[in-house]
Amino acid sequence: MPFKSVLLENTPDSLQDLCLQACVENHQSWGKFCKFTSLFLGVNDGLSLPTELCEKLLQYQMQEDRDLDTYFVTIFGNTICTRLKQISLKLCTLKDHEADILFKHELKVLELIRMKVTPNVRKILNDYSQQLISLTISECIDFFPTHEPSELLISAPKLRKLVLHSVHVESGQQLFSSLFRGFPNLTYLDLSDCNSVGDLSYLVNCPNLTVLILYNIVGLQDAISDICKLSNLRHLDLSQSSEIRGRVNEKNGLYENPNQTLTAIVECLPLLKGLDISGTNLAGTGVAEHTAWDNLATDIPGLRSRISNPLDMLGLYGTHHEACHRHHIPALTITGDAHEEQILAAGKAYIDRAEIMQGILNDLYGIIRPETCQNPLAALDIILQAMETHLTESHIQISGSASLFYIAKSPERSLLNVRVKRKTISVLLKAMDMHSDDPTMMRNGCLTLSQFKIPQDVLFSYERLILILLHVVGDFVQDDFVRKIAIFLLNSLACQVDGEFKKLVGSLGAIETMLLLIEDRINRNICDEVMEVAWSTMWNVTDETALNCKRFLRHSGMQFFLNCLKAFPDQPGLLRNMMGLLGNVAEVEELRPQLMTTQFVSVFSELLYSPSDGIEVSYNAAGVLAHMVSDGPESWKIKEPNREEVLNRISNAIYRWDLDSKRNINYRSFEPILRLLNADHTPECQYWAVWALANLTRFYSEKYCRLLKEENGFPLLEDLIGRTTHLEVKRFAKIALEGSVIFLERNDGLSDASDYLEG
Repeated sequence: MPFKSVLLENTPDSLQDLCLQACVENHQSWGKFCKFTSLFLGVNDGLSLPTELCEKLLQYQMQEDRDLDTYFVTIFGNTICTRLKQISLKLCTLKDHEADILFKHELKVLELIRMKVTPNVRKILNDYSQQLISLTISECIDFFPTHEPSELLISAPKLRKLVLHSVHVESGQQLFSSLFRGFPNLTYLDLSDCNSVGDLSYLVNCPNLTVLILYNIVGLQDAISDICKLSNLRHLDLSQSSEIRGRVNEKNGLYENPNQTLTAIVECLPLLKGLDISGTNLAGTGVAEHTAWDNLATDIPGLRSRISNPLDMLGLYGTHHEACHRHHIPALTITGDAHEEQILAAGKAYIDRAEIMQGILNDLYGIIRPETCQNPLAALDIILQAMETHLTESHIQISGSASLFYIAKSPERSLLNVRVKRKTISVLLKAMDMHSDDPTMMRNGCLTLSQFKIPQDVLFSYERLILILLHVVGDFVQDDFVRKIAIFLLNSLACQVDGEFKKLVGSLGAIETMLLLIEDRINRNICDEVMEVAWSTMWNVTDETALNCKRFLRHSGMQFFLNCLKAFPDQPGLLRNMMGLLGNVAEVEELRPQLMTTQFVSVFSELLYSPSDGIEVSYNAAGVLAHMVSDGPESWKIKEPNREEVLNRISNAIYRWDLDSKRNINYRSFEPILRLLNADHTPECQYWAVWALANLTRFYSEKYCRLLKEENGFPLLEDLIGRTTHLEVKRFAKIALEGSVIFLERNDGLSDASDYLEG
């Protein structure tokens, strides 16, 4: 398979691509150009889609692991209104009806890769194969019959390129002899990993062959004489991997007379420009031989005739006696593992060969980890394409993701533009999705993701990432270290996004997963960073998100709060995060009645005087109670503790706080606090609110002074100062207002801000 770079220029997707992607992702949008019935989709009357759009529509449907379903395929049922010339189907199921719809377009290029097909698919293809120019059948079980090998299998008189990978049938010699009678114009043939190909004498029916690839073919020793008759060959691949279909390859690739065999090949094929003998002994032992007519030498005796006419490409990866490490090699490009240039050449040449790519990725890791790689973008290109091509191969994904981690954390990461970063993350997420139960893969993936900017770099695939991370966190078999990284990533994702994203995190099960994790920690009597971050994550996803607050209460969140408080009463970080979360719940008016129990209010009231974590626990407890009492005396439904007692404790707690306290809190909006300024019936609510505003605008002026002005806080504070008789409320309201006005005048030059200063 030719190497096609997956690295992209830093330019936006075209409007056409964006529209097609949206159509595939949102089937409701198909109504713009499709008519719906219960059985099929069809292009609207009078509408005709050009080939480019049809092919891209099919391509996007196949991406992101979407299967090929009959309902979708019916879009292409009318070959006049829709047109397909080349399609590539991979890792999906192709049924008879779907094959009939797609193949009747009389395709020119068709690729079926690792497909599940019905026995009739080949016969259907044969009915529409007259225009085929290129055909790839790779690892498709049941495509070729195991019996009746003499039957003419495919008639494609225009076919120029044929790729057959892993065709394993009995009587292969008869099958291939029959098959190649139908391709008189064939120029490119790839039979990689096919069994029982025989002596290749049937290739006499293909006199125009210029490319012949026989990777991992057993018993080629007897076929060399027939290969040497193909005098038009320009590229010949006789390479072997270390394994053939799971068995260690100890003898294959060993030729009795390697020097003489290689000599015969290059002398009988004078047009040869590319030769691959990787994994064989055809390069000999490495003893240099001088020619009789000059002083030139080569360390590969069989290539003596090419000393003055070097090959464009020579494959030496994994050859016996380490041929790629020799000095005198008559080739311009060499695949091997001697140095970076050879490794990169090998990666590009063998990208579709999982067995070899495993070794190449290990070689790349060996130069990426110590930061000795001179061309990290070229290495990244190979790694991403290998991972994408061999998605189901866990060893490829693990090795590739290990290298991605070191690239992502290296200084060279500055070379990655937005689209390359997106491609890298997308490939990584696919790998994590496919191998979600492999601890090593998940560790590599989480560590690599942590090197990117969260959430900015991952917003394009936010939902997929959340689901993966929730799976890791909720998998109690998973390594604790991996779960720790995953939950930190989850917390970062939840912390720095707005409402709709927070709702999405909640709808995907974040609250339930965190509570299960907390329950596990309680049962094991463990209070660690993971426990604290679980509460922090829920604190973040409930921030101004009433729906997630409801989820917390619905899944017995308050009972978990009490259990944690009882089991770990002296953990300041835990207490802070739990009370911060309950502060979010208390901000939701309709949920406050559920907090109005003697047990809960007593706990909150006790925590008002907690010295834990500075003032944070006390501050959050006061905030919860301030919102509860803001509903007025009539909402106080409990006898103990009584409302007046709680109000006194709130005032006493606030009076003890140091206004110069630095805080561990982050407000995206002051709206819940500003609402409390109108609670004239309960000055204690206003007291907590103005103290909070005074403290935040004093020490985090850059953010909170502007936020206070933007949310119309200045006139609200001015009105409160004018009407309140509570001296402390008036004092802190003035501190918040005047401090913000002075800061904004000094830094932003806002002349209208001074209107709020007293003369």
